[in-house]
Amino acid sequence: MAVTLEQAQRVGYTLLKGLLRFSFMVANNLVAIPSYILYLIILQPLRLLDSKRFWYIEGVLFKWLLAMVASWGWWAGYTVVEWGDDVKVVSEDEAMMLVNHQATGDVCTLMMCLQDKGTVVRQMMWLMDHIFKYTNFGIVSLIHGDFFIKQGKAHRDQQLVLLKEHLDKHYRSRDRKWIVLFPEGGFLRKRRETSQAFAKKNNLPFLTHVTLPRLGATQVILKSLVAQQENGTPAGGDAMVAESKSKGLQWVIDTTIAYPNEEPIDIQTWILGYRRPTVTHVHYRIFPIKDVPAQPDALTDWLYQRFIEKEDLLSHFYKTGAFPPLQGQAKAISREMTLNNLWLIVIQSLAFLSGVMWYCILQYFYHCLF
Repeated sequence: MAVTLEQAQRVGYTLLKGLLRFSFMVANNLVAIPSYILYLIILQPLRLLDSKRFWYIEGVLFKWLLAMVASWGWWAGYTVVEWGDDVKVVSEDEAMMLVNHQATGDVCTLMMCLQDKGTVVRQMMWLMDHIFKYTNFGIVSLIHGDFFIKQGKAHRDQQLVLLKEHLDKHYRSRDRKWIVLFPEGGFLRKRRETSQAFAKKNNLPFLTHVTLPRLGATQVILKSLVAQQENGTPAGGDAMVAESKSKGLQWVIDTTIAYPNEEPIDIQTWILGYRRPTVTHVHYRIFPIKDVPAQPDALTDWLYQRFIEKEDLLSHFYKTGAFPPLQGQAKAISREMTLNNLWLIVIQSLAFLSGVMWYCILQYFYHCLF
């Protein structure tokens, strides 16, 4: 089949755009990540004198780094439309996000859609596969205090112990408020067959758009972070107000990510921008922590029910192009998430200026020493 001039031009444009974007991402990483590390090295005395202020500054720098990642997709035309409950009203409270996992782009999508949720990005902790530790962003996540979890039965018990220790040591001491978890324990395409076989064996629902979640990490987080009242029941109110003064984990945010035509965005697409502009849809449902059972069997049933609901949500979305309305709503309401281009440009400029500054400083010391 002959290639037309128009097709050749389109391919050439896509390749050139991908090359330019890749070059920009490399330069972006080379200035932003070392700058983040060097700023925090310089601020180590502050960490000893005023730990809370140190982690506040680190959180701001961390949010800016995630905004840079978000900008890569935003400027490629990859946007987000949000549905369901408005999570901004609980952005100042402690919350756990339970997210379905389809591809590496899920993380980038969350980095984008949480940018306008107050202090969330600055004060959040991520649970992610240990392989991310060896990516360019791994050193940043290590410093920030994210937890890298190894998958597989051979590591499961040990990882849960390490997670408990990590939460006890870093979550409150670094003033974290939100924790992001992918309970399926892997990408949909990798776990679907195993999950369906397990469901068939145990007479559980047959799921195609999500997989059955794993209990371990969720249970550890709840045990570690939920404040207990004197009678042993979880503390936490009914009203979703940011002014709530109750301590500990207060909300569970069931988060469902849907891609048009069931075609997830991966990190390569996010970086190179070779896919046409795409709208990713994110649905939130907020549960007060008092509605989440603590006993393992009851918690397992509750968690399974959330992913059965995700299956129904995604089935409805893929058929209609929209999520169904919340209970009490006549029509589903969506909200287009936006980023401020001027703000993104300022952050990117600061990153490159910081890179130049640190290069000059290091060059000066090098010449002084040698």
